[in-house]
Amino acid sequence: MGFFNRTTQRRSRVRKEMAKQFADLSWLADPDIIYSSAVWLLFVLLSVAVLGYDPKGQMTYGRLAAIVTVVVLIGLAAAFHISQYQKRLIKNRVRTIGLVVLLISMLICAKLAVLLAGQIFWVTGTAVATALILTIAYNQRFAMAMSFVYCVLASLATGQVTDLSVLLTMLAGALPYCFLLKEIRTRMRLLEVSLVAAITVFIMSTAMRYLSSPELPGNLFADAGPNAAVTLLVGVLIQGLLPVLEKVFRIATSMTLLDYSDANQPLLRRLAMEAPGTYSHSLLIGIIAEAAAEAIGRNGLLCRVGSYYHDIGKINKPGYFVENQLGSISWHKELSPAMSQLIIAGHIKDGMELAKEYGLPAVLRQFIETHHGTMLIEYFYNEAMKQHEQGDSSDLPAPSEGEFRYPGPKPRTKEAAIVMLADAIEGATRTLPEATPLKIEAVVHNMAMKRLQDGQFDECDLSLRELSLIEARMSKTLAAHYHGRIAYPKPPDMPPELNQ
Repeated sequence: MGFFNRTTQRRSRVRKEMAKQFADLSWLADPDIIYSSAVWLLFVLLSVAVLGYDPKGQMTYGRLAAIVTVVVLIGLAAAFHISQYQKRLIKNRVRTIGLVVLLISMLICAKLAVLLAGQIFWVTGTAVATALILTIAYNQRFAMAMSFVYCVLASLATGQVTDLSVLLTMLAGALPYCFLLKEIRTRMRLLEVSLVAAITVFIMSTAMRYLSSPELPGNLFADAGPNAAVTLLVGVLIQGLLPVLEKVFRIATSMTLLDYSDANQPLLRRLAMEAPGTYSHSLLIGIIAEAAAEAIGRNGLLCRVGSYYHDIGKINKPGYFVENQLGSISWHKELSPAMSQLIIAGHIKDGMELAKEYGLPAVLRQFIETHHGTMLIEYFYNEAMKQHEQGDSSDLPAPSEGEFRYPGPKPRTKEAAIVMLADAIEGATRTLPEATPLKIEAVVHNMAMKRLQDGQFDECDLSLRELSLIEARMSKTLAAHYHGRIAYPKPPDMPPELNQ
């Protein structure tokens, strides 16, 4: 029996080890990983096809193998960077295809420029355009990495692999956009950065020309002028195509956000006319959220404009929300808690429908659907529990929390989490009989901890340090809003009913 017991134990260990190995490899069956791998393979094949194309038929197997090796290594480096610093791109399949289409399209343009025009400066233009579009559509760090990947591939497209001047000139035009173009708030900003990039390209091209042929000082600026000119031209063209890029990549630049912050926007005008209390509430949230976002280095403008639109769903039933009742009797008196909950939670769905009707950008719609997350509507849940306990309904099940929660989703970005918290604390501080700085700090901290413990920040990578900074800035902003005032002297001729 001892022999069989040892055998059974050994089999159990083997099974556990095998199960562990299979669990470690389970990520290979992830649909997002499979899709991303297929897209990566497509990128490699298309890049090899473009770079290996030779109309003269002089491409040898050895040269083709070398191109395949370089493309695979560059592709692996790009994939590693994405998996480490841009994981959201793996799950966003549309963005993944968009990135591949952009890189391959620019690579084809570079190849055609060399084959048809025989001019290298057009290749510099494609590198600049790639960096500019990536910076606008993604972020600076990601644009820098992908621009370097493209510049290496474009150098292969020119056929001048050993000429370092081509690669350095392209990088001189691409990197200024990656470093300087954090946001586009004015129309002149893009032109200013384009001018800096053109000057950088001119200097780099001149220096490389001198290093390659110092004995020909007369031709020192032969390459610098065209390279700088095409760099500046690309900036001007992209500025005209900015609305198209925003629609293709489903983004909104700071310039577009400023347009949507205009009080004359149809949706904001409706909100101000039909739900003035909500409109005032949204303006104050915008101030609080913008300050908090800037405290942790996030997009304050996006938070402010998102706050303006987060409650537009209240336009349909403004009277059911306390800020629009203006001292009148609550409309919820005649309704059951369950019905009131449906109306309150319904402003999320109504807001999303209005956003689609008015063509609101997706980056602003996130604030509408996530500003309550999946929080419990406590007031009506407590009312339902009271009615259940006081009524003759002991045989019926008690109301569940799930029935009185907002539909979600939870905030997926730090900006959305900031607006969620700003929305909660603004409403809570209004109930304070005396809004002193200490009381405001207590309210802000309690609201933040309640959402943290309820798991509302689980999907937005908000750290405790960032949450602490957000609390401090929100407390300071609200304290400034509720600052004390000096009592004005009362006129002696004021009517007695007003002289109070």
